[in-house]
Amino acid sequence: MENAADENWELLLSLLPANWEQQAVLCGAVERLRGFRSTGDLLRVLLMHVGKGYSLRETAVRARRLGLAQASDVALLLRLRKVEPWWRQLCRALLQEGGWSVGADPGRWNLRALDGTLVQEAGRTGTQWRIHYSLRLPSLECDSFEITPARGAGTGEKLERLAVAPGDLILADRGFCRPAGLAAVARQGAALIVRLHSTSLPLYEDGQRLALLERLRQLTEPGRIGEWPVEVRDAAGVTPGRLCALRKSEIAVAQAERRVARKAQKNGKTTRPTTLELARYVLLFTTVPASEFSGAEVLELYRSRWQIELAFKRLKTLAQLGHLPKHDPRAARGWLYGKLLLALLGQKLARHGRAFSPWGYSLPALAAEQRLATV
Repeated sequence: MENAADENWELLLSLLPANWEQQAVLCGAVERLRGFRSTGDLLRVLLMHVGKGYSLRETAVRARRLGLAQASDVALLLRLRKVEPWWRQLCRALLQEGGWSVGADPGRWNLRALDGTLVQEAGRTGTQWRIHYSLRLPSLECDSFEITPARGAGTGEKLERLAVAPGDLILADRGFCRPAGLAAVARQGAALIVRLHSTSLPLYEDGQRLALLERLRQLTEPGRIGEWPVEVRDAAGVTPGRLCALRKSEIAVAQAERRVARKAQKNGKTTRPTTLELARYVLLFTTVPASEFSGAEVLELYRSRWQIELAFKRLKTLAQLGHLPKHDPRAARGWLYGKLLLALLGQKLARHGRAFSPWGYSLPALAAEQRLATV
């Protein structure tokens, strides 16, 4: 090894899935290596841009000085636009190594997890942006992506922003729980499972407002599941669906009540007894017919959305927006998958450090070096 940086790079390569170079070819990321000596050098240079926050121009200069590449900033942008499917495949493989999976078989439905997150450009005065994205499960394919300012008209999280098709099953958090958005998804022939926000989404039964707490109090024991046919009403009409509820364990209830109390204290408000009582349950609204999934299966499918949120929480820990190419969707997606790839590699390194003797490299990497040394 020439220096510690090269040694650390070899360690990182040893954490990648075994077929990472073949995947680069199969995904079309390296049709030609003009300006780069190897696929590894291409990966290293692009991760310098993504991981260190260098501009593309600075990355190109550093790569030339290190002898890694002879490429301009424009060439690097073109490369970044092409690595999205490759890096997505690597992320998927690393998540599967860590035990990631969809909670239940979605059957004929195209499972899509929808979420949004705020990221900020580097620096004290960096601008905040909101990333809206939809990921297909379990392939982790980003099929909808948009970047908007964090504040202003039309920049919030809305189901109406998402283009859907018959056969789609949308999994969304309570931030998307509004009557107009639910109706928009239903009108396009798609289905959804959304975490209930009792204030934003009033539910009706037989034309009358549902007595929500009265129904939930029927679930007297932890682990009990209930489901009831309900309706959502807006200016466009009525959207039929189901309320699916799960009584949390006592430990989970105590944790939820502490979170509610902390949030109220932070905002200088008094916690309402109704809010504390609702915190005892997991509440979902779904338009999936009961003939397709039972209440238990709806709750299990929704857990898959949380797996995606955990993956993107890793991204948030690294996502200083920096020089994100905000006006080039393909390059932006590649940049984000690069961030997620680095986060997953860091998680794998920590996992190996806890579980194995920390001698540095896996045996396949050592064997490859020994073969090269004997040539």
